[in-house]
Amino acid sequence: MTYEDNGISSFLQNKSAHSIALFEGLLHSFQEIGEVNLHTAKTMISIANRINFAYIIQIGKDFIDVVLPFKQAYEENHCFRKIKKVPSSDDYNHHLRIHLLEDLNEEVRNFLKIAYEKGR
Repeated sequence: MTYEDNGISSFLQNKSAHSIALFEGLLHSFQEIGEVNLHTAKTMISIANRINFAYIIQIGKDFIDVVLPFKQAYEENHCFRKIKKVPSSDDYNHHLRIHLLEDLNEEVRNFLKIAYEKGR
């Protein structure tokens, strides 16, 4: 996959092939749902349709960390490692760490769809 000069290349510079594959797997999962746009900030990559609905907050050696903000806490799940109320907001950040492409399973894809719908 190639990236236009929107800052994505610099985020992926010096990252492992494994982490880049996870990043591309996540993007592919979103693209199966619908059109997405990527925006870079100093410390993260935002994923958007009409508005931002997901954030890649870290690309590690063998993982990527993703935050999905929702208006409710989805406590009954097997994929989020942390759910935290956003101060001065009615959002709950759901933190997901992806180590393997298999981590993008049906449960995760269902939450990606919920997040995507929020972004429309």
